[in-house]
Amino acid sequence: MQLAFLNPQGNFDAADSYWTEHPDFGGQLVYVKEVALALGQMGHRVDIVTRQIVDSAWPEFAGGEDRYPDAPNVRILRLPAGPPQFLPKEQLWPHLAEWVDRLLAFYDDEGSVLAAYTTHYGDGGLAGALIQARRGTPFTFTGHSLGAQKMDKLHATPKTLAELDQRFHFKERIMAERVAMNRAGIVITSTAQERFEQYGHPAYRGAVDPTNDARFRVVPPGANLRIFNPTPGPADAVVSERIASAIVRDIATQRRRLPLIIASSRLDRKKNLTGLVEAFVATPELRALANLALVVRGLENPLTQRDQLHGEERAILDEIAAAVAAQGAEGRVTSFPLNSQEELAAGYRIAAADGGVFALTALYEPFGLAPLEAMACGLPAVVTRNGGPSESMVEDGREFGVLVDPTDPIDIARGLRRLLADEAVWDEFRRAGMERVESRYTWERTAAGYLAAVETLLAGGGAPGDMPIPAAFTDPEQATLDVATLSALYFPET
Repeated sequence: MQLAFLNPQGNFDAADSYWTEHPDFGGQLVYVKEVALALGQMGHRVDIVTRQIVDSAWPEFAGGEDRYPDAPNVRILRLPAGPPQFLPKEQLWPHLAEWVDRLLAFYDDEGSVLAAYTTHYGDGGLAGALIQARRGTPFTFTGHSLGAQKMDKLHATPKTLAELDQRFHFKERIMAERVAMNRAGIVITSTAQERFEQYGHPAYRGAVDPTNDARFRVVPPGANLRIFNPTPGPADAVVSERIASAIVRDIATQRRRLPLIIASSRLDRKKNLTGLVEAFVATPELRALANLALVVRGLENPLTQRDQLHGEERAILDEIAAAVAAQGAEGRVTSFPLNSQEELAAGYRIAAADGGVFALTALYEPFGLAPLEAMACGLPAVVTRNGGPSESMVEDGREFGVLVDPTDPIDIARGLRRLLADEAVWDEFRRAGMERVESRYTWERTAAGYLAAVETLLAGGGAPGDMPIPAAFTDPEQATLDVATLSALYFPET
């Protein structure tokens, strides 16, 4: 079977360039790559289709075709659309019709007939809907995150809507998501909670019914067990030296043998790194048990190199430094980079060897792949209770990770102390965590879930709708969307 993954934003190459360094290069790209590779291993031909970027600041993405080593069944196709330079995802909407034209022409010229498309984020979903409207090819839609939830987090009001839309282009995003989830044969979510909460938002009323089992499949992501496992790999020696140097640089002499609390995430408000730091520095009993390590990709010493960052990223590190200083907690917090998945896995193994823990205290986490990757390396996890981890970390009363309230510093500290203060408890969570990932959360299982969904579509299953596609997406030079339409969807009672 030949399949294509439609992912216009960000980009892909064998080096995983810029991953986690830019908002468009986050976990969604990991997801698409790993599912595609797993399907390729199963013998299917898979294309990851994205946008070509000819830009001196992004030289890795100028070629029209690329591949991953040892993956002969998987291609990376980059198709031009709009101006040649890099564009953030918010600016791609008027160029997606052209991108679809190029995609269809490419496959026509090649003589390929694709069985189905799997589409990702609102932009990929819209592209799938445009193709389906023209060719009838079925597609699945994976939103990853939806615009209405982002509007909720930004506390959108009728007065602030126009300003937020100017920055984030919500009117295009919400309409594209509505079209994608309506016209997709099957919508794929990572958790049941995502299905009912995100797709049940009032902004999507009339587009899809989250209670309709024919429209949805819950297919959890997985950890790459080739990389994330307890066996030392080639990167461990280098990472061990880097962490040891950071500890000598930042941690007080008498504390250097304490375990590490590892926090590895983007510098993003929703990840709530400041809340984790505040919980740590304000709790003497926790500080006595461990040191805190902040992992920031690309900077050798993130807390002292804050001037190299800008905007929200700089503000978050400034707040963290201020919280540490306010509590006199210098000598207890370190920071260092882990610049690839291999280095992340090495860091997790090194922390686990000394009895450390992984912490993700995000305000909301749609799924939460990072803690599963840490757990696969033998590093127990303390994780937000808000979102997907409430399903992955607990089942039938058995705990695989410790869930905490990310808005409560006392509860964050409690969860961390629960693991760090009792070696027997730590060891039980270590074993339970590895077992959980190996038995349920692998990319091979995710790929099998996608394949089952596609086979259902090809057998005539699923339940695609026929919502009209706004002219702003088919002929953007002649038509536009307006904020009033967005307001009516998001604020139906006003």
